[in-house]
Amino acid sequence: MNILVTGANGQLGNEMRVLSQENTQHTYFFTDVQELDICDEQAVRAFVAGNRVDVIVNCAAYTAVDKAEDNAELCDKLNHLAPGYLAAAAEACGAALIQVSTDYVFDGTGHLPYTEDMLPCPNSVYGSTKLAGERAVMEKCSRAMIIRTAWLYSIYGNNFVKTMLRLGRERETLGVVFDQIGTPTYAHDLACAIFAAINRGIIPGIYHFSNEGVCSWYDFTLAIHRLAGITTCKVSPLHTDEFPAKAPRPHYSVLDKTKIKKTFGIEIPHWESSLEECLSKLIVDR
Repeated sequence: MNILVTGANGQLGNEMRVLSQENTQHTYFFTDVQELDICDEQAVRAFVAGNRVDVIVNCAAYTAVDKAEDNAELCDKLNHLAPGYLAAAAEACGAALIQVSTDYVFDGTGHLPYTEDMLPCPNSVYGSTKLAGERAVMEKCSRAMIIRTAWLYSIYGNNFVKTMLRLGRERETLGVVFDQIGTPTYAHDLACAIFAAINRGIIPGIYHFSNEGVCSWYDFTLAIHRLAGITTCKVSPLHTDEFPAKAPRPHYSVLDKTKIKKTFGIEIPHWESSLEECLSKLIVDR
């Protein structure tokens, strides 16, 4: 199959690139904005048709949650309109589309893991535009698969894990929120799930994916420091209202992964074992 991966220079895109070396039965087109501007509808149609693309994996998104509150138009362009262009281009060629979405489509006021059939209720520009993107994709492409994920990190780019490593080495004290509960997602594991879906046959619909287990950002930070051997920084728990942010965060955004596990026969590692794997790569690379 011919597979187009957009947003290829981001965390997930880079992990897709790495795993493509283990999935050599496919031909790949890895693009970022320099190679293909997904906000250009005509360029998207021409690229998908001209390269006879069979599957599009859209890893591109506007993910600066706080900045999105002041840049709603650009955020909407990347998270809503562009996925719609990709979906229409895929439908025109009979291709499938995997759209990566987010836990921010929920407001996080629940207390049970979110399933795919629960009603979305975003309360931020970022979450609202991602939900609009989901709906555009589902409307325009009959072979669309939505994968919602959360708390993404990897060895690539800037992310929470790298920030906590840096601050842990620079500071003697650090405060991290303890009243936002969710599950970290190692981008490598998400990329593996995407390849499982492609190789076993894409089944349209909405799916949830994160690593297994539950923690707070505070717990996550303690694990990062412990596994990295950082002992000189005291981490203290903070309430969300002690850490002001422009966009509201979900207080509880644990995703139920039952559907994706059963549909594609995959096993998902616990977040702590995946964190350990990621840190071993980061420490080796230092």
